[in-house]
Amino acid sequence: MADWMAALKAVLPYVTNIVTAAIPVFSRRGQDRSSETMAQQIAELQSAATHNAESVRVLAEQLERTVTALEQGAANAERTLRRARLLATASLCVALAALAIAVAVLVR
Repeated sequence: MADWMAALKAVLPYVTNIVTAAIPVFSRRGQDRSSETMAQQIAELQSAATHNAESVRVLAEQLERTVTALEQGAANAERTLRRARLLATASLCVALAALAIAVAVLVR
């Protein structure tokens, strides 16, 4: 715990310098925003929104295809399982019949 506190005390004086240097990158201060800059930013945002909408549409189509494929796979698995159960039931009936015949032969 003491090592952690020592490291924190060593880094703490530099945090203000880092934050002071980084804040102008993330937010612009002052009245330097011209209408031309604002128009360019709006155009960039509209372009990004259009691109995002197209990406969402493509993802929705892929998701729809994936869901359809999963539904088909589930239907195929269900048919296979039904067939396996039918085969298992038929095998059980044949085995019971064979057992009954074997018991009948042994009893005589």
